Amino acid sequence: MTENASRKALQHRLWALFTFFFIPGLLMASWATRTPAIRDILSVSTAEMGGVLFGLSVGSMSGILSSGWLVKRFGARKVIRASMSFSVIGMVVLSIALWLASPLLFAVGLALFGGSLGAGEVAMNIEGAEVEREMGKTVLPMMHGFYSFGTLVGAGIGMSVTAIGLAANWHILAAALVAIVPIILAISAIPHGTGKDSAEEKARGKKGQPFWRDTQLLLIGVVVLAMAFAEGSANDWLPLLMVDGHGFSPTSGSLIYTGFTLGMTVGRFAGGWFIDRYSRVTVVRASALMGALGIGLIIFVDSAWVAGFSVILWGLGASLGFPLTISAASDTGPDAATRVSVVATTGYLAFLVGPPLLGFLGEHYGLRSAMLVVMGLVLIAAVVARAVAKPAPETQTETC
Repeated sequence: MTENASRKALQHRLWALFTFFFIPGLLMASWATRTPAIRDILSVSTAEMGGVLFGLSVGSMSGILSSGWLVKRFGARKVIRASMSFSVIGMVVLSIALWLASPLLFAVGLALFGGSLGAGEVAMNIEGAEVEREMGKTVLPMMHGFYSFGTLVGAGIGMSVTAIGLAANWHILAAALVAIVPIILAISAIPHGTGKDSAEEKARGKKGQPFWRDTQLLLIGVVVLAMAFAEGSANDWLPLLMVDGHGFSPTSGSLIYTGFTLGMTVGRFAGGWFIDRYSRVTVVRASALMGALGIGLIIFVDSAWVAGFSVILWGLGASLGFPLTISAASDTGPDAATRVSVVATTGYLAFLVGPPLLGFLGEHYGLRSAMLVVMGLVLIAAVVARAVAKPAPETQTETC
């Protein structure tokens, strides 16, 4: 293959990954924006709806816990293809569940959908880290930016079709069908074998030390735990925090949440330039401090305008935590699939543990006070940011 052809294939691979990050965001927002209608169609209470949504959590954790093994056994391409296919199937099941008004079937559909996203998470990030290495520049944050962009597009479509009265079952089914052709076209650009154990590696057995003895990987886990906690807490509690903590109307609270998602999207699209210019360590530390500042202003300043501006800082600060730690896990030691799986699982745990923990603290001390936990964790991430430094021979470009 000529150098020009190789470069063109790499670009196609990059845009395929952009597609595979965009589609889950689009599909996630497509059903999430219809949850009020879904609750009514299923005829469940808010508490029962929480039980239905738990299917997503169960599926996500099952997928993420198995993803590292799947990638090492079958390779990233096969796992991405299977996960994207099952995400579409899961959406179809959701649509059928609404036709039948079956809460149990809807929970099963969410489990399928969540499992597919969890299983594909490590595969897509390993593939993305490999593209970064071959291109010689940071692109993984932009890939995650396409997920955020997908949620923005999906949310916009969801609000529009809700306004015109399109039934949720038709909306969800249409979203699933729209995703099929891009998946088929994009998968052809992904090469075989990325992340898969070679015959030599299988003969040698496991490489490197167990992850629980790898101090650097554990510290990377601390960073992703803190930053994913900051991202998840905003996704779960920000509108209510604005309403209960700062006196915004429900509509204004939702609008301010859009500011957070905008900050996340901008941070991920622009982050690569800053990382290549200033290093991962510097960007992680600056992001953590920015996020802590935004959260602190919301906690301590009684001003609606300051609170509205601070959510943008919060979004910018949290935006690069997940993609940067995935990059760091991939290139700071052997067995990238296992290392990425460990870090991604830690991030998912933060998404799962955060809502009930902050809900308990918010019930007893108020949501503004509960956010002190989030701010404290983000400050810890700033302290241990050195863990994401690139290994030799690239360490000379990293700064403290």
